[in-house]
Amino acid sequence: MKLTFLGATGTVTGSKYLLERGKQRILVDCGLFQGHKELRLRNWDPLPINPASIDAVILTHAHIDHSGYLPLLVRNGFQGKVYCSEATEALCRILLPDSAFLHEEDARRANRYGYSKHHPALPLYTQEDAEAALTLFEPIAFGWPCDVGGGMRVVLSRSGHILGSAFVQVTDGRRTVVFSGDIGRMHDPIMHSPAQLQDADYLLVESTYGDRQHAETDPVEEIGEVVRSTVAAGGSVVIPAFAVGRAQLILYCLYQLKQRGMMPDVPVYLDSPMAISATDLFRRFHQEHKLSAELAERVCDVATYTRTVEASKAILQSPMPAVIISASGMATGGRVLHHLKHFITDARNTILFSGFQAGGTRGDRLLRGEKEIKIHGEMFPVRARIENLENMSAHGDYVEILSWLSHFHRPPRQTFITHGEPEAAASLKEKIENAYGWRVTIPEYLESVELD
Repeated sequence: MKLTFLGATGTVTGSKYLLERGKQRILVDCGLFQGHKELRLRNWDPLPINPASIDAVILTHAHIDHSGYLPLLVRNGFQGKVYCSEATEALCRILLPDSAFLHEEDARRANRYGYSKHHPALPLYTQEDAEAALTLFEPIAFGWPCDVGGGMRVVLSRSGHILGSAFVQVTDGRRTVVFSGDIGRMHDPIMHSPAQLQDADYLLVESTYGDRQHAETDPVEEIGEVVRSTVAAGGSVVIPAFAVGRAQLILYCLYQLKQRGMMPDVPVYLDSPMAISATDLFRRFHQEHKLSAELAERVCDVATYTRTVEASKAILQSPMPAVIISASGMATGGRVLHHLKHFITDARNTILFSGFQAGGTRGDRLLRGEKEIKIHGEMFPVRARIENLENMSAHGDYVEILSWLSHFHRPPRQTFITHGEPEAAASLKEKIENAYGWRVTIPEYLESVELD
């Protein structure tokens, strides 16, 4: 076997791993690069291999940095099957068309207002491309081996990150390669704990929080403090949230605040068609999380859902303080940008981030204290309070990752650290070596490794 790292090296985005055995080529994850411009430009570069030569794609989960390149892969010639869990397929049917719509909308806006150097500005891919990709999906059950050709089989195990998220085990009978995708939390209030894997000849493990331990704070109390103090000042709280996973966890926290009587009586809006659709799946796939169907229903009823553009605009016209949950989580696109433009210039308001912010994103720059931020080609002064919830991440921290690794019966022949900023990856490498004495490397972009 040969393994090539086509993404998620030196960054938390763009996950793509090419696994080859003879003439068989499998791509594990197919994500978009996000964040710094030099990373985003990689999305426009041709892959170093012909997409038509790839036989199958396996997805760990539906987040765009793991699935969002699929429409482009298909447009450029890929015709194989896309294997994933049932919930991942259902989420991709929401996320991929929405991602395409945002690319098209960005191009339309750039052409209308002339802030792109490209004439005309073009979308990375279209909704038609996304729909074409969705015809290739073939969901597989957790725990059941699936033949993906070339003598290779795949088994999915629950990773506890979001609905449908999976550890991917690929074996040819001689060697087993495990791809962690994103590892969930050990004691998440909603998601089940990650499955305990025990064997791997080669292991790829994420390192998003490889240099950090999550704060031992109660996110319910943190959100409550922000909402109460902001509303007391006459302001509103805008929460940029990942539509899948994070938005639903925030709804759960707000439900808990209301049940405890710890929240002022202000309207709560979920202003993201994608997050609304993902929340509907949260009800449908209730076996994937800890909440009963009845409790999941009550949690989802905490917010008013604003599906239309007109309803979204009406939020901005209301003088009443509110809590507004809107995608995207790193403020890279979507409706949340319109809310930021409206609320970020007023010191009474709070912008409350709820998870990891990749370097170079608006969320990252705001949390670093930038005083002006560019949105839709225009600069806006940052006067609102900027906060981040330190314990809302759906990624395990380094303590939780080390705990997950402790269940392996024997050291993998090689462990590869991926999906992390350089400092986080280096820190996790050192921690694994010190704790277990394993052979650990941090691969470079486009590096290939022979797996004996």
